[in-house]
Amino acid sequence: MDRRTALRAAALGATSLAFSGCLWKGAATKSQVAADRPAQPGRGPYGPIAAPDSNGIGLPQGFSCRVLAKSGQTVSGTSYTWHLAPDGGACFPAGDGWIYVSNAEVDSPGGGASALRFDAGGKVTSAYQILANTDRNCAGGATPWGTWLSCEEVSEGRVYETYPDGSREAVVRPAMGTFKHEAAASDPERGVIYLTEDQPDGCFYRFRPRSWGDLSSGTLEVLMGGSETSGKVTWRQVPDPDATQTTTRQQLAGVKKFDGGEGCYYARGTCWFTTKGDDRVWAYDAGRERLSLVYDDSLVKAGEAPLTGVDNITGATSGDLFIAEDGPPQMQINLITPDRVVTPFLQVNGQDESEIAGPAFSPDGTRLYFSSQRGNSGEKKGTGGITYEVTGPFRRV
Repeated sequence: MDRRTALRAAALGATSLAFSGCLWKGAATKSQVAADRPAQPGRGPYGPIAAPDSNGIGLPQGFSCRVLAKSGQTVSGTSYTWHLAPDGGACFPAGDGWIYVSNAEVDSPGGGASALRFDAGGKVTSAYQILANTDRNCAGGATPWGTWLSCEEVSEGRVYETYPDGSREAVVRPAMGTFKHEAAASDPERGVIYLTEDQPDGCFYRFRPRSWGDLSSGTLEVLMGGSETSGKVTWRQVPDPDATQTTTRQQLAGVKKFDGGEGCYYARGTCWFTTKGDDRVWAYDAGRERLSLVYDDSLVKAGEAPLTGVDNITGATSGDLFIAEDGPPQMQINLITPDRVVTPFLQVNGQDESEIAGPAFSPDGTRLYFSSQRGNSGEKKGTGGITYEVTGPFRRV
């Protein structure tokens, strides 16, 4: 029995015991039990992926894809050269159109973020830089007040607040901590921003601004807990967010460790985040301060796990989660439905040395944006990066 099979067997046994205990006591509602049930493969709402199109993208029937930008090449209809290694992204309303922002995961001075602006019909009208001279801007997150938090994935990484319309210079936000930042997700109900850390022994943080909408000052807190994959959790203040002597993840005993924090997405009282080291998708119920496991490839009960190499994550208004994969065996975006079915949505073919990044929906929910960070070149500097747009009958409720 290999390690993965052993882990699966052990985890399934523990899960069965947990479920039987809840049912025996009669203490858990149906929704609470479902919330602790890891997603399993099944047929998705859009059906199977069809043969690849002319761009090498396989999509369900009724969907189509176009290329918007390629690294090192001028964006069509503009004079702007698209950045290398496109990574995390998000969409923002802008007049009668919208803006898609995208990070550049390369070393300074190439790191930073760029933007594509669209008119009401979806035509790209301009492209431009919104952040420059930073290091390995991997993921990030949108704020409710319309800014983009671009996160540096380096040991002394910071969060930069940027302005998608390019109207203001980006501002570094030191109060949000110095560590290997990955992604951010805003929770307006509690007035906090959740942060992931891309380390094998990384932590899950939340930043509590002194004044909501102003990230210049506030309190950085870290999730506390043991090794369990579900249950109540607590938060404690990080003594030294600047990490002047000790890294943030090592300043307190009893912090909850996560194996390579990646994407982060908040909606409807829950923050979903992913960890790449163990191929897991987590859910933090902010109202109940409770952690649960949404998906684990070692908990797939039958057949091959459809989702591996979990990375960036976003969601649709339907409640479906869209999770990008980092590399082989497939290059896919999988979705997890509210009733915990995990299924492939799209596949990028012929780019096995790349990774999918930056999934984000247009404000009206009819278009999905994403990038292949290295394209078919596989070059680590991201010279072959490609940014795409998918349109089709996305379900809304």
